[in-house]
Amino acid sequence: MKMKTLVPLVLVLAAAGVSAQETLKKAADTNKLTLAYRESSVPFSYLAGPGKPVGIMVEISEAIAAEVKKATNKPNLEIAWQAVTSQNRIPLLANGTIDLECGSTTNNSTRGKEVAFAINHFYTGTRLLVKKNSGIHNYADLKGKTVATTAGTTNFQVLRKYNQDKNLDMNIITGKDHDDSKLLVESGRAVAFGMDDILLFGLKANDKNPADWDVVGDSLQVEPYACMLRKDDPQFKQLVDRVIGGMMKSGEFEKLYAKWFTSPIPPKNVNLQLPMAPELKQNLKDLSDKPAT
Repeated sequence: MKMKTLVPLVLVLAAAGVSAQETLKKAADTNKLTLAYRESSVPFSYLAGPGKPVGIMVEISEAIAAEVKKATNKPNLEIAWQAVTSQNRIPLLANGTIDLECGSTTNNSTRGKEVAFAINHFYTGTRLLVKKNSGIHNYADLKGKTVATTAGTTNFQVLRKYNQDKNLDMNIITGKDHDDSKLLVESGRAVAFGMDDILLFGLKANDKNPADWDVVGDSLQVEPYACMLRKDDPQFKQLVDRVIGGMMKSGEFEKLYAKWFTSPIPPKNVNLQLPMAPELKQNLKDLSDKPAT
């Protein structure tokens, strides 16, 4: 969820020798497509052990890669995986290191100036992960306290604005990734971790003692997640949207959702028990890529 100012995309692409309109040509010429993954964005894209990542968006990325093989007439196209963070995912997409990022990235109008987004695949809002005995139940309880979030995320901006608007005098500190931010709470350096609620539920579920944690607080905003690709690449966006939209229309997306959100998932076979939100149900019909403001 990268928000700070970046070098204009067109300049980055030019410097890297990557055409904004030729992802499929780049894949065909290099015989390689590089997909991004997150290490702790449960259940979208994460590491459940050594080796390749798992998650609903890993499976959808693989479906997109299969379509790229057909579109490029390269059945033996190499599919590479590259770990990214909230801070480096946009630069790595822009400079050609990765070709597609499907995970827990918010689709908003600010980012839309730098990159393109596919059809929205999830909707979420900022809440708080706390220790069960912390006494924190909502944002008012954070007055004068230290709160963690992950660097380069929209949640940092949301929390900072809420802090200013409500005069809470919170000290907001950042971790480099979601596991790091959770560790700030675990170690006592912060009393709460503010992040997208689904990611907090995932972190709680995979903790060694899930019962020690609670997800609390009102949802400060509703934002869509979507796969991210290079801007001004209509051919590749059409392919990505065709795959995701096709899965949504056929019922395959609902099956994957049930697999990853309402069934036991690796590595500990914990069930997140998170039914599909009304906004997502509607988007299975609308197939919208509309950004958050």
